[in-house]
Amino acid sequence: MSAAEWDERYGSQERLFSGAVNDALVAEVTGMSPGQALDVGCGEGGDAIWLAEQGWKVTATDISRVAVERGAAVAAERAAEVAANIAWVRADLAAEHPPARSFDLVSAQYFALKKERGDEPVRALLAAVAVGGTLLYVGHDPAGFPPDAEFDPAEYVQPADVAKFLDEDWQVEVDETRPRTGPGKEDHPHDVVLRARRVR
Repeated sequence: MSAAEWDERYGSQERLFSGAVNDALVAEVTGMSPGQALDVGCGEGGDAIWLAEQGWKVTATDISRVAVERGAAVAAERAAEVAANIAWVRADLAAEHPPARSFDLVSAQYFALKKERGDEPVRALLAAVAVGGTLLYVGHDPAGFPPDAEFDPAEYVQPADVAKFLDEDWQVEVDETRPRTGPGKEDHPHDVVLRARRVR
């Protein structure tokens, strides 16, 4: 979907998603020492705000300007230090790459990246992780989609596709399918979770 199409989708409802933090992010990041985080496809900001509340300095990006503006508005209602810890950026990360080796955490939760965009966007996300930093890439379990669904998960980059790019510079710490416990579990009861740490 284009930026205009995402803006239209967000604009069609007062809130498109729950606004709650994704449970896989909480499970995988709790206990980490806060640093610089990149929230890819941040939507209306639930994950970015939670990260900021944990002490992370967050760059929250989304292709939709409507989504980014909503996230910033919600953050502004929280404690001042929370809002100050988030930079909201309208960007198409499939075309506009983040700075290399700059983030202690790169989180992509249900990031709608089409495979037709090629390998470069995935390589750019991996390159953004600093040495010692973590990549967390979470997607809906493709097996949970009915065969006649309008949304074909095979057209989008899944955690398994990202895992293929992880070489000796990476240590895979989590690569599994697990039950989803937070909002949205009724439609997508299982997630695929990939967490890897850059070791060099």
